[in-house]
Amino acid sequence: MIKYLIHRPVAVTMILIALVVIGIVGIKNIPVSLMPDIDIPQITVQESMPGCSAQEMEKRVIAPLRGQLAQVSGVKSISSDSRMDVGNILLKFEPGANIDMLFIEVNEKIDMAMGNMPKDVVRPKVIKASASDIPAFFLNVSFRGEPSGQEASAKFAQLSDFARNVVCRRLEQLPSTAMVDMSGLTTSEIQCVPDADKLAALGITVEELQRALAENDIRLSALTVVDGIYQYNVHFDSQILTVDDVRNVYINHEGRMLQLKDLCKIEEHPAIRRNIVRHNGKNCVTLCIIKQNDAQMDELKSEVDNVIADLEKTYPDLEFDITRDQTELLSYSINNLEWNLLAAAFFTLLVLLFFMRKWRLAMLVALSIPLSLLITLLAFKLLGISLNIISLSGLILGVGMIVDNSIIVIDNILQKLHGGNTLAEAICQGTAEVFTPMLSSVLTTCSVFVPLIFIGGMTGALFYDQSMGIAIALFASLAVSMIVLPVYFKVLYQKVHKRKLEKGEALVADDEKNVTKTNRAILRWYEKTQSWMFAHLRLCLFLFLLSAPGLVVMFLISEKRQMPEVSYTDAIMYVDWNAGISVQENDRRISQVLEHCKKGVEETTSMVGTQDFLLFHTQDITSSEALVYFKCESVDEFLQAKKRLQSYVAEAYPDASVSFSPSGNLFDMIFSSGEPDLRLKLQDAGGHRPTVSQAMAFTDSLRQHFPEVMIPPVVTEENLQLVADVEQMTIYGISYAQLCDRLRQISGTNEALRINQGAGSVPVVIGSSKADRESILSSSIDAKDGVSIPLSLLLKERMAYDYKHLYGSEGGEYQPVDIQASGKEVRRILDFVSQYEAQHDDVRIVASGDYFSSRQMIMGLVWILVVALLLLYFILAAQFESMIQPAIILSEIVLDVFCVLLVLWLLGMSIDIMSMTGVIVMAGIVINDSILKIDTINHHRREGKPLMEAIERAGHERLMPIIMTSLTTIFSLLPFMSRGSIGADMQFPLSLAILIGMVIGTLVSIFFVPILYYSIYRKKTDKTKN
Repeated sequence: MIKYLIHRPVAVTMILIALVVIGIVGIKNIPVSLMPDIDIPQITVQESMPGCSAQEMEKRVIAPLRGQLAQVSGVKSISSDSRMDVGNILLKFEPGANIDMLFIEVNEKIDMAMGNMPKDVVRPKVIKASASDIPAFFLNVSFRGEPSGQEASAKFAQLSDFARNVVCRRLEQLPSTAMVDMSGLTTSEIQCVPDADKLAALGITVEELQRALAENDIRLSALTVVDGIYQYNVHFDSQILTVDDVRNVYINHEGRMLQLKDLCKIEEHPAIRRNIVRHNGKNCVTLCIIKQNDAQMDELKSEVDNVIADLEKTYPDLEFDITRDQTELLSYSINNLEWNLLAAAFFTLLVLLFFMRKWRLAMLVALSIPLSLLITLLAFKLLGISLNIISLSGLILGVGMIVDNSIIVIDNILQKLHGGNTLAEAICQGTAEVFTPMLSSVLTTCSVFVPLIFIGGMTGALFYDQSMGIAIALFASLAVSMIVLPVYFKVLYQKVHKRKLEKGEALVADDEKNVTKTNRAILRWYEKTQSWMFAHLRLCLFLFLLSAPGLVVMFLISEKRQMPEVSYTDAIMYVDWNAGISVQENDRRISQVLEHCKKGVEETTSMVGTQDFLLFHTQDITSSEALVYFKCESVDEFLQAKKRLQSYVAEAYPDASVSFSPSGNLFDMIFSSGEPDLRLKLQDAGGHRPTVSQAMAFTDSLRQHFPEVMIPPVVTEENLQLVADVEQMTIYGISYAQLCDRLRQISGTNEALRINQGAGSVPVVIGSSKADRESILSSSIDAKDGVSIPLSLLLKERMAYDYKHLYGSEGGEYQPVDIQASGKEVRRILDFVSQYEAQHDDVRIVASGDYFSSRQMIMGLVWILVVALLLLYFILAAQFESMIQPAIILSEIVLDVFCVLLVLWLLGMSIDIMSMTGVIVMAGIVINDSILKIDTINHHRREGKPLMEAIERAGHERLMPIIMTSLTTIFSLLPFMSRGSIGADMQFPLSLAILIGMVIGTLVSIFFVPILYYSIYRKKTDKTKN
């Protein structure tokens, strides 16, 4: 085929142009996203019971639900958290599970559990989510010019209605928007405060007022009346829609007509806020905008920007601020990788020019880069692979390898020209001769990705794009080097060849004239080093053998983590005041903290109290907890701000606990395990939750033995309980229902009805204003005989002391102790835990956390490496028809991996999923030079040359191609050697592992592989002679 193609340059050019045009048209529509489309399904079950303690919530609702939901098929883990007022159950499933079918099954299990629960329990909400449900960004709506820290005005309820009925609907109408989740809303409340004297004088009870409201709020559907041939629709509607309707409600008491406004003080005012959201200190409503699964992030941002621009023009008194913008991370990461791609191509071209010293040859080899990339991107389009961080990094890693095949083809053609062949013969023979080793090289490189592609779970889904990117790029480069390169080599050198033949000159200069000073220096260094190594053969082999146990030692002593450490400029601070404070006091404290620590902070968004979000993208908090999102301009300022916030809270509020977590971008959703380094789950001897004293005794013992490790305290709370005196209630003839109604009236929670207004509703409450504990106990209740009984006679105060959070999982209920520590410290703590369990029969401790999951994942990748090496061995054995030569080639990987782990350990870096993936990729790349070296040695031996001469000739012939191919790959990795952003920090360990492996592997291929080959085949040759 090559003989035919080199004589048809115009046809090849036309095919290339057509391919380029198709490629350019096709790649314009390739989707761009931050990460591959990885579905990590999870389902959250939420139950809300205001006034319910953590123990009641756990016993009555969460524990029965947890038992039923543990039977859901395919559930990976289940965890629950019960606390005052609310309870959550989180079910996690394997990536790629059918979330719709799981959602149906979860609802069926809940329906089964509801039959065994108290009748007053409301059916819990069930929310399904995945990684794609992370908000693309948050939109904060506030009043322009409002002073920081100011209380919400009466107009804020109108702002809430505007955000709910106008902004939310405008955004949900966008084609790229899946839904808009909101929080920080304030509603109005119509309060009816009865005039106790008038009611007593007229003999009217509060129950009669409630009944009158209910009877006047009638909603009937249309009635149809047929009269002969005619039909009439009769509408009867007496809804209460406004506060005036409430005032004008009539009451017929003993034949006397009264209006509600004559008996009660009726007014509409903002309801007490259950949560407060502030952006940069200003009251706001926050909207989480969640994109459609198939929508482009940049398209969504453009659409939202247009809506905001229109709203700002129409409503100039309002501010619309976008925060936690995922599109910024996407744009920065993609732009950074695009520049890295250009830099890699530039460095590769420099290497080619430096060694070849002929711009025609350099440009000819460089031609394979855009052509191979274009073919790869076209394949992305056909396979439905998006341009994302992972796929682009695969392309960049492939840039250095793309030119390897072209370098080898050009070098072999030139060697054939040196041998006196004609131009056509040199092109055909030189190309055909290296096809087999090049195909083997591509297959061996791609074979290491086969286990990565076919392994299950998040790792396989994550690296599918990268594996496909490199594999497609390598096969594309092989096709370009075998089909396109020979054609244009003939076009470039045909005139030169003809002219030199007419003059009687050789096409290629003699070896001595063609060798540059740099090449001579490299050859001299190579010959001296190779001679020294052959002279110290046993020493070199002994040092190589030491690398095997050294590899095991380095693997055992190195830190192991799931993901590398990543630099952030923003985060979410979680504060638990560990005190029963109100939402308003919580807001005051957070504002105080942020005011004292505002230096270096670019923007903040604080959330206090129980939030209104429907989805589970934001952590659930209570009135005594807060979440604060803060962003800084740089990593250093972020670390300083984080330290200031932590120290100020510890100084001003010693009982409070503070923790920091990433701001919830897609990286963290996919990569974060969501667990501390070590989680110790405490249970008593019966497998139940331990007592508070047992948990405190264990944590105190941990602090005593490990003062250098931060051991969190056991979080408890004191609850004031009003306990009904049954005996006194019986004496005075007061029922539980009467007592509960009276308490609702006093506390302002006696809701009679709700008035629907747009997407929301306004409650109508009968009772006094909100009361504190003292006013409740000083109030009274009327007995059946009309005697007022002080509530202090019927209610007794009691302080309850218990856990603030009650946790559970598929293994039952437990109390966690979460510890952040190094691997060495974790191992010491685990030894102590074993001793503690042996000494205390009443406590059982189960250990879990990132320490264990990291090691499990790393061991999984180790097995992937073993499988990849086996595949490499099978391919090489088939190519060389030998069982020994593949072992010689693969032996260098032991030394390469040892050096990689040694450098990582010296730099203080851990073994993680990225560095291990780098080792696996490196294993497939680094042996390519050895394959060509062994193949060339075998070629010379088949020609009848002695063993040592074959090794020397192969070393000289393949020295410069090996150096060039290695340097192009190494230089293409240099753009990844920077850190400081999420994308760069993620790719750095992978690139560093490949870079170290390539440097060591190149030296091993040049110097050590010939020694090992000589040592084995010298003995075989000696035996044959004997």
